Amino acid sequence: MKKIKPGLIGRVSTKVTEMNTARKYNSGRVDVYATPAMIALMEQAATKAVADYLPADKATVGTNVEVKHLVATPLGMEVTAEAELVEVDGRRLGFEVRVEDEVEEIGAGRHERFIIELDKFHQRAEKKSN
Repeated sequence: MKKIKPGLIGRVSTKVTEMNTARKYNSGRVDVYATPAMIALMEQAATKAVADYLPADKATVGTNVEVKHLVATPLGMEVTAEAELVEVDGRRLGFEVRVEDEVEEIGAGRHERFIIELDKFHQRAEKKSN
């Protein structure tokens, strides 16, 4: 297994469509890229940064997001999120995240994820429903 260390980068992109607007997420009455969608894209980028470094029985889960959504992006534009791993503290991973559209940076901040063992994680979650 490759070692997870600072400097790893993940990037993902998407188009702004009616499905990821503030109106669709009920987070505003405008047809621009939604903040919840931006945060999800940031999480996807962070997950991608370390995915190839985790064995099949492990994954990461998001535990903290501190971001600013700086400017609006209209329908039809592409947005790209980049997450750079900047801190590794045992199972805790700290990322600097940013999102840009075709014109400018639209969001930035920090995101934290924890490495989990999938079986144990699912067992704990299942106990809540019993």
